[in-house]
Amino acid sequence: MSLLDDVNRLKQEALQLISKADSLERLGEIHVKYLGRKGAITSILKGLKDLSLEAKKSVGAAANTARAELEENLAAAKERFGKTTATVSFDPTLPGTSSRIGVIHLAKQVIEEMCQIFYGMGFAIARGPDIESDYYNFEALNFPPDHPARDMQDTFFVEGNRVLRTHTTPLQARVLEQQQPPIKIITPGLCFRNEAISSRAHVAFHQVDGFLVDEGVSMADLKGALVAFCKAFYGEAVKLRFRPSFFPFTEPSAEVDISCLLCGGTGCQLCQQTGWLEILGCGMIDPNVLDMAGIDSEKYTGYAFGIGVERTTMLKYRINDIRLFFNNDIRFLRQFK
Repeated sequence: MSLLDDVNRLKQEALQLISKADSLERLGEIHVKYLGRKGAITSILKGLKDLSLEAKKSVGAAANTARAELEENLAAAKERFGKTTATVSFDPTLPGTSSRIGVIHLAKQVIEEMCQIFYGMGFAIARGPDIESDYYNFEALNFPPDHPARDMQDTFFVEGNRVLRTHTTPLQARVLEQQQPPIKIITPGLCFRNEAISSRAHVAFHQVDGFLVDEGVSMADLKGALVAFCKAFYGEAVKLRFRPSFFPFTEPSAEVDISCLLCGGTGCQLCQQTGWLEILGCGMIDPNVLDMAGIDSEKYTGYAFGIGVERTTMLKYRINDIRLFFNNDIRFLRQFK
């Protein structure tokens, strides 16, 4: 039996069931069986992609005609039942049904809080595409094509030289090309890396990057901005330390730790008895990055930093699994109104 015969058979079968249906509930069952997401007619339509061009035309036309006819008959049958059903009057004395009010996602709340803190320091906000060119994601940030630092970021390649951005720093390169100093920008957004999903890593995560370019900018300016941010975000009692690190687009580079939020720096399981928790990376913008953007690195200097939103939020709210941010579990999300 051909697919065309199957379509006609299913249509006739459904029409007979509709004519014999004795309730709205039964009509609903018929709709699901034939026209639902996994219904018989729907399955045939989904399978058209595997057919030849000639078969697609004939079977597709028959299936769409059958679907339209069944929908029309179901609607008519429902109307018939509706006319014979007594109208239920509204009783104003009954208690109302309350609606559940949604909340802003925790990651979004934290991003907004970070943006407000930096906005108060004079930073503007810039946003850009999730899909970037290799040039802006790597090369314009001092990652040569064969640079081993590219291995630090496991990249999703889309096609050609297009990638899912691995950080929001590409916006730094874009802004530097379009504007002249002084420039003071933060770039919040979603990033992607090809990593194994675990309690501490995910293929998607949010970042808030920032940078400042002007005459006479120094490491002291960077330290002052980050100390002010951390005290505003974590509280005045928090302590910071800067450790030497490496990033291709900054030189010198550093990672920033804060005193453990749980033990206050005395040592506990959260900080692995060190008293410190890593929260971000930063450094002075490499002169090569400024030169590639057309900015005179002899005249201007700048600093940059990058904050992982989920990691920072996990530390602040004592969350032990990054997957909770992406599971859409309403029980988790409702805790942070």
